[in-house]
Amino acid sequence: MALELQWVKCSDHWCSLQRVNLGPVKASGVYVIWEQGGDNRVVRVGQGDIADRLNQHRNDPTITSYGELLVTWASVDEWYMDGVERYLADMYSPLVGDRFPFAEPIAVNLLGQ
Repeated sequence: MALELQWVKCSDHWCSLQRVNLGPVKASGVYVIWEQGGDNRVVRVGQGDIADRLNQHRNDPTITSYGELLVTWASVDEWYMDGVERYLADMYSPLVGDRFPFAEPIAVNLLGQ
């Protein structure tokens, strides 16, 4: 049985990494950044303070070089974050990532499920 996450959308569509207002975001959890259109390749998965991490990624040319990027995140209890990030990295094989937790994967519903 997968852990059921509530993936955030901006209205009824996925959020733009560059345009989403992160000011009111106070969540900690996991996130997924991917290319818009085409193959929808996942560029980065991660965890932590969502607003802080996404602000860092907005200014990282390693990530922004992939063009128009979409993002979503979900609140996750700190106890589960490593395992959920590991699962997302295993499922999406992100193009950018310097490390992923050495943890037992915790299955979650993927984007669009």
